[in-house]
Amino acid sequence: MKAAIIPVTPFQQNCSLMWCENTMKGAVIDPGGDLDVILAEVKTHAIEIEKILITHGHVDHAAGTAELKRRLDVPIEGPHEDERFWIDRLPSDSVEWGFPKAETFEPDRWLVNGDQVTVGEMTLDVYHCPGHTPGHVIFFEPAARVAFVGDVLFQGSIGRTDFPRGNHADLIRSIRERLWPLGDDVTFVPGHGPASTFGEERRSNPFVGDGVEDGVRDSVQ
Repeated sequence: MKAAIIPVTPFQQNCSLMWCENTMKGAVIDPGGDLDVILAEVKTHAIEIEKILITHGHVDHAAGTAELKRRLDVPIEGPHEDERFWIDRLPSDSVEWGFPKAETFEPDRWLVNGDQVTVGEMTLDVYHCPGHTPGHVIFFEPAARVAFVGDVLFQGSIGRTDFPRGNHADLIRSIRERLWPLGDDVTFVPGHGPASTFGEERRSNPFVGDGVEDGVRDSVQ
């Protein structure tokens, strides 16, 4: 597996481009905007995009989804259907947060915990990780030991849960019961900021590291 992280929009959130080296088929994960920048990166690597993967419906991660689907004529997979609440808000949220006017979209496939998605010859495991939002999912490629976690976990922080339908206890549970068991050696790509490993976060994350009480304050992401 190969991957490139593309910070997009003034929010500089991470859009990820990942692809299969054998087939050069790939996926765009969380196209929040700046589609010309994303597609230029696709062209640079000569990748054939075969699907769009969405971790969650917040405007900074999903605002460009409908337009990118039109441009590429590829299916959208993810998130979990509990995220319909946020996807339906994209037009109004894009105005509120100063994004170009975003459209709602209907995924070609809603995902549930335990699903798998394919990209080229690769198979990614899907984990439903509610808390930051109710329908948030993450994508894990077990051969490469890489996870794309959206806004569940960050280097030194965790996703905020003060937005509508956020739940701090659910987020902590998602991290400890769905992410940590994947292994300390897993490198994760967050929705904002640099990559890290689950092992490093278990050792040092002040919000959800080993031994940290469940009642710590929310992060600012």
